[in-house]
Amino acid sequence: MKVDVPIGKVRASAYKIPTDKPEADGTIAWDSTTLIVVEISGGNVLGLGYTYADASIAELIESKLAATIAGLDAMQPQAAWLAMQQAVRNLGREGLAATAISAVDSALYDLKARVFDVPLATLLGRYREEVPIYGSGGFTTYSDDELNDQLAGWVDRDGCKCVKMKVGSHPDDDPRRVAVAKSAIGEATLFVDANGAYTVKQALALAECFNEQDVGWFEEPVSSDDLRGLRLIRDRAPAGMDIAAGEYAYTACYVREMLEADAVDVQQADVTRCGGVTAWLQIGALCEAFQIDLSGHCAPALHLSVACAVPRLRNLEWFHDHVRIEHMLFDGAPVPKDGMIRPDLSRPGHGLQFKRTDAERFAV
Repeated sequence: MKVDVPIGKVRASAYKIPTDKPEADGTIAWDSTTLIVVEISGGNVLGLGYTYADASIAELIESKLAATIAGLDAMQPQAAWLAMQQAVRNLGREGLAATAISAVDSALYDLKARVFDVPLATLLGRYREEVPIYGSGGFTTYSDDELNDQLAGWVDRDGCKCVKMKVGSHPDDDPRRVAVAKSAIGEATLFVDANGAYTVKQALALAECFNEQDVGWFEEPVSSDDLRGLRLIRDRAPAGMDIAAGEYAYTACYVREMLEADAVDVQQADVTRCGGVTAWLQIGALCEAFQIDLSGHCAPALHLSVACAVPRLRNLEWFHDHVRIEHMLFDGAPVPKDGMIRPDLSRPGHGLQFKRTDAERFAV
């Protein structure tokens, strides 16, 4: 059956949502998160995608990217993705341009699935029926009590087997905070994320300290751009501690370089940054070729379908800020059960419906 659905109007809207408490990691602090929602019409249905970036990309999406894909076949999102990649060549295809393309690409896949009235997980095909999550937050601004309550809640309420906290703002205090966190979660595995705040020697010394608390995952101990440093830490870290990085990958080429450098035990990628569903599937193929597990960074509702569609998957990040926003502003956001989330196969596309009326108070 041949189906041609010309891509119609592209709409992008920005919303700035305040955090519920002050937040910081090892390198920056923030008090809000900006959500960019993209809606694309075609075949009398509307496709939905989004990213977390700066409000400025809404104009880029509605002007250059919309003109680039206008009239193309929505049934061929890969062709639209390639056209957008070529269109931003002189702008620089990483950074804000990549996040803009990511949101549009995700909306096109949602549109295609909705045209066929099937879940995106079904359209893409599934290696698995459900996806493990790990609770993520534990910001460096939190008191010990706040850290305890949040991490223990993911274990007790959501059934998470692993939880992650931020480190790096005060390296001398990090061993104590990690011990506090481990005490709160019992037998669950603790992950730590430095967001590139440490030097190589700091990271190696702290890895030994963290190992005393059975930390199983050390994320971005140094900058993701320091592939030699990541490789050194991976080689010398305790045997039971995985080194993870990759959330700032804006292209599959970046991921390939990280994998070729043997820099990580777990490759991270973010569907809202890396180029959308099209690029996420490319990264999934790279991870399969290098025999390295892939982990989805943040935006769990948007990652859910594509996480089912790649062969090697470790987990998805159940990130506090994004979980809060997705449940606040999208009907159909997943709810954990026993530390897992599942696509809702009764709903087409991503399974999400944007609650525009509820979002209006946050409009930029």
